[in-house]
Amino acid sequence: MRIARSELLDVVYRFYPRGVHNADRIYVPPGEPVYKDTEEHGRLVEAANRGRAEYPRWNAMIDRLGARYGLQNESFHILAGWTDSAYSARIWLTDETALSFHVSLLGPYYGIHLPGIPKEEPVAREVAREIESAYPGYRPIPPELGNEVVPDVAMIVVLMGEATIYMCLFSEVWTWVDPV
Repeated sequence: MRIARSELLDVVYRFYPRGVHNADRIYVPPGEPVYKDTEEHGRLVEAANRGRAEYPRWNAMIDRLGARYGLQNESFHILAGWTDSAYSARIWLTDETALSFHVSLLGPYYGIHLPGIPKEEPVAREVAREIESAYPGYRPIPPELGNEVVPDVAMIVVLMGEATIYMCLFSEVWTWVDPV
């Protein structure tokens, strides 16, 4: 089943308020909205709490993949109480190159961020099989939608007009793998 752009934007706007910069109160003029006070942020916190509760499923999948590949789990901070939109990990394909993969806490989506080297495809297929087995019903977001900029959303380290659907649903960690 194909994912619609409007479906993804509905999810993004459920967790990220439109037109509100993600800044601490001391940097916001009196009377202006503060991101952490919004209903959207409250929903993001709830999603991260669910992510903590469901972490054993992620960890079991990571353990299976880690037994076959050099893997780096990028999601320990969720256990420490941080708010994030996805579980994330990397598989090192070479000493300097990794693919990353993400399972959203905001909806039934996952993404595999490919670095653009020849040996990535078989690993990406295996990661997709593992995700789809551990998270039945989750679907990959195609690049033509995931790379789309959401112009009226800001994140912790992403300014208004720079956040993509991938970043919103998979966190800023999405940007940590750049194609060669």
